[in-house]
Amino acid sequence: MDTNAEIKKAKAAMDVAVKHTLAEFNSLHTGKASPGMVENLPVEVYGTISKLREISAITTPDVKTIQIQAWDRDSVRAIEKAIIAANLGVTPLVNGGIIRCVMPEMSGERRQELSKVANGMAEDGRIKVRAVRRDTIEIFKKAKKDGDIGEDDLKRLEKEIQGITDAAIREIDDSLHLKSSDLMKI
Repeated sequence: MDTNAEIKKAKAAMDVAVKHTLAEFNSLHTGKASPGMVENLPVEVYGTISKLREISAITTPDVKTIQIQAWDRDSVRAIEKAIIAANLGVTPLVNGGIIRCVMPEMSGERRQELSKVANGMAEDGRIKVRAVRRDTIEIFKKAKKDGDIGEDDLKRLEKEIQGITDAAIREIDDSLHLKSSDLMKI
């Protein structure tokens, strides 16, 4: 059994879980404009669904504004419709081929609500990371049972996978802390 390959596979799976969680954090509205809030919005253009980032340039000219410049002027109405349908709490302002979304101030209640959502996202990420750890340890236990590795190797591998798990969870927790403090800023 190639234990190094199993550890690399587990680390890669944990990295995917962490990246997914961080991407979810970016979708949360903190009162600051961020391209991540709109770049993955599905937009129906010419009968197909495309992500907003694939059909436009998305910038943030200031802290409160997201500016979207459609590459094709015919898609402006579809982009506007997609932003409204996404229920982001912003009203798109269309000026020619440019759409501006100004972020409104958030209430304290809404900030706390979003903080709870972020905590839920972080917990989902932690659960995914722990599931990878559990599955990997099961593989190692089966290898020990089959006689492919010894007791000492099993303990060493469990400790190694736990260290990788702790690092992944720490990354999620650090990002959660940053996102929560960002959400609570007035």
